[in-house]
Amino acid sequence: MAEITRRRTGEFLRKLFEILQKNPDGVPARDALTVLGSGFQLSEYERGEYPSGGRRFENIVRFATVDCTKAGWLVKSKGRWSVTDAGKTAFKNYNDPEVFYKEAVKLYHAWKSNQPDSGNANESEIEDATSGKAVSITFETSEEQAWAEIEHYMHGMQPMEFQELVADLLRAMSYHVSWVSPPGKDGGIDILAHTDPLGTRPPRIKVQVKRKKDPVTSEGLRSFMALLSDDDVGLFVTLSGFTKDAAEEARTQEKRKITLIDLENLFDLWVEYYGKLSDDARRRLPLRPIYFLAPET
Repeated sequence: MAEITRRRTGEFLRKLFEILQKNPDGVPARDALTVLGSGFQLSEYERGEYPSGGRRFENIVRFATVDCTKAGWLVKSKGRWSVTDAGKTAFKNYNDPEVFYKEAVKLYHAWKSNQPDSGNANESEIEDATSGKAVSITFETSEEQAWAEIEHYMHGMQPMEFQELVADLLRAMSYHVSWVSPPGKDGGIDILAHTDPLGTRPPRIKVQVKRKKDPVTSEGLRSFMALLSDDDVGLFVTLSGFTKDAAEEARTQEKRKITLIDLENLFDLWVEYYGKLSDDARRRLPLRPIYFLAPET
C-alpha cells in the first residue's frame, strides 16, 4: 500500500494504545477510532471513503490491530478493545512508531508461520495475502454492530421485563423460581429461587436486578449483601457493570456467597441456555445465529 507508510501506521497505533491505556476496562472500537481520527490531520487518501461506506483510515488501523492482537498486545471482545500487559510493555519499550509497528508485524509473522496452513510463504507473501486479515476485520466489525444493537435493546427494556428475563434464565438453568417481585418497592430482593421444587434444600438464591446507568459501587453491593443469610447465595445482575472496588469486595468475601453478573455474563448465559428457554422467554431477547467464515485463531 504505497499511500500509507509503516511509520504512519505506527503513529496511529501508538496513539490508539495511549487512548486504550487510559481506560483499563477497554473502549468500544468505534469510539476509540473516532477519538483516534480526531487527533490527526488525515491526508486525502486516509479520509477517502469506500463505496460501501467507512473511511480508509479506519480500515488501515483495523488491519494493523490484527498484528497487535496476534502479537498478544491487544484483546478484542464484543466490540471492545483493551491493551494487555504485554502491549503496555511493548508500548514502553518501542517508542519509535515505526519500530513499534514493525515489532507487531514481526510477531504476527511468527504466529502466522506456526499455523497449519502457513506453507512455505515468506514474509512478503504473507503481507500480500491479506485475506486472513480481511476475514478478521469482517468478523469483528459484524460482531461490533451486533453487540451494539444488543446493548441498545437490553438497556431499552422495561424494568419488569428485564427482571422477568433474569427469572427466565434461572429457570432455563434448572433453578426453581419461587417469587418475582411485583412493581413497587421490593426491599432489595427482586427474585427468589431454589435448587429444588419445594425450596427445602439450601442454598436459597436471592437476586437483585439493576438497570441503572452507573456501575454498581461497593456501597451498593454491601447493601445487598446485608440481606443475605449464611444459607443464601446472592446474585447481583446489572447492565452497567461493577466498580473495581465492588468486584474486589465480592471476590474476597469469606462469609457471604455472591456472584456478580454484568451484561456480557448475562448475554453469554442467555446464549448458552437458549435452547432450554421457553418460547415466551426467547421473545424477551430473540437471537438468531449468522455464520461467518471463521477468522484465524
